[in-house]
Amino acid sequence: MLFLRAPRWASQSLLKQARKPYRFPVPPHRVQARLCSSCHGTSTSGTPPKPPADHRDIGLQQELFITSIYSPGSPMLLPNGARIFNRLTEFLRKQYVQYGFQEVITPTIYKKALWAKSGHLENYADDMYTVTSTSPSRVENPENSEEDEYGLKPMNCPGHCLIFASQKRSYRDLPIRYADFSPLHRNEVSGALTGLTRVRRFHQDDGHIFCRPSQIEDEIRKTLDFIRVAYSVFRLGPYRLALSTRPDQYMGSLEDWDQAEGSLKRALDASGQPWTIKEGDGAFYGPKIDVILRDSDGKEHQTATIQLDFQLPKRFELEYQSPAPEVEQRGETTTDPELLAVTGPVRPVLVHRAVLGSVERLMALLIEHYNGKWPFWLNPRQAIILTVNDSQPVVEFARKAQEVLLGATPSASGTVSPSNLTVDFDDSARSLPLKVREAKSKGYGMIVVVGPKDVAKGTVMVDASGIPPVEGEGKPEGKLTMTPEELLEYMKSKVAAYQ
Repeated sequence: MLFLRAPRWASQSLLKQARKPYRFPVPPHRVQARLCSSCHGTSTSGTPPKPPADHRDIGLQQELFITSIYSPGSPMLLPNGARIFNRLTEFLRKQYVQYGFQEVITPTIYKKALWAKSGHLENYADDMYTVTSTSPSRVENPENSEEDEYGLKPMNCPGHCLIFASQKRSYRDLPIRYADFSPLHRNEVSGALTGLTRVRRFHQDDGHIFCRPSQIEDEIRKTLDFIRVAYSVFRLGPYRLALSTRPDQYMGSLEDWDQAEGSLKRALDASGQPWTIKEGDGAFYGPKIDVILRDSDGKEHQTATIQLDFQLPKRFELEYQSPAPEVEQRGETTTDPELLAVTGPVRPVLVHRAVLGSVERLMALLIEHYNGKWPFWLNPRQAIILTVNDSQPVVEFARKAQEVLLGATPSASGTVSPSNLTVDFDDSARSLPLKVREAKSKGYGMIVVVGPKDVAKGTVMVDASGIPPVEGEGKPEGKLTMTPEELLEYMKSKVAAYQ
């Protein structure tokens, strides 16, 4: 049996201090209700203004997630919530092809020695959990109990450093980009836990780029472009960029920090986007660029991040081989044949990046942003087939249509090629108007109706009015008539276009 507790790695005085919650920028108008310009703060009808959407309420209504007293701060995603989560991560995986990331899978727990090596033990212990065995027969070193202490990982970077160090690297191999969706655990103060936004267990679209010093600014530029593309697809924004500089507690030399902050400033200037400085708000191992997203209610949230790190490569003694190593380490190039004749080790630079940030927190923002009215590609309830009656011909044809839409029809070899669409089914004997009202109240993007006339024609009637229109592209689509095969292609086109 494994025993989980807050770490005793920090000194007792530190453990007695009140824990600090995550810092989110809170604008002065955060708690103000939105009113029309003509209301002047009052309501002429006597009806109070509609409160902003709350992801916890919508999550309950749409059966997206639950929480439990048995695991505070660890949301449980229900089937509908898991569909949204998987579509978000699959979207990123598709973009990894363009941006050159390779996905890896790393352990959830590591020995205390790794966290000492990475600096987390010294700088981040209060936010970590210790894992030990309560079974004496499982103890590896009875004389030194600390050797059997493990830490649940709050970050993926040390594991990715181990992967980089597992092979000899050449300058020709860089940049090397790793991506990881492994769950992370951080010991958030219990009083701050809420919904999907303040949690103890979460998933981050974590990425680490090991690059040459001369590649830093280009990698940051590509990451900023990645963020722009993703937030455009999600229809999120506007957002602003902020450079977070050296905090009071930090690793490394002032020279390293000045060099890192200078690189980020040049990359921000080259991006053409406005940016501000958040003095002293950087990570303990390096400065960072934070993406501050403004939601539909005017609140600001820190989501994506880009962090520059000279410290972990030193602590893990990471290196790659390059001609003219001293010139290479400065991020410069040379054509001097004497210098190029010498090959030696060079320390890579580590860029930490997360496009979504916490996937759970971004889900919360999207739930509130869409107010439960999902674009078709993200909708956990994309379509439902309703039968006009429960007669055998109607039900059989409707079932076949569902198989077509799901891609559940076996091939000659017995395998299937699923469409990855969500298509539910209702052949109850209730009246059609009642079933339609229920389907609309649940937020289905498409309502597919099958009746006797449809069976005769081999077609279905489709109401696509539940799909929110793309801004600037007119009204929602109305009713359509098509074969199940045509409907499948139509639904796939919506998903492919992220509509």
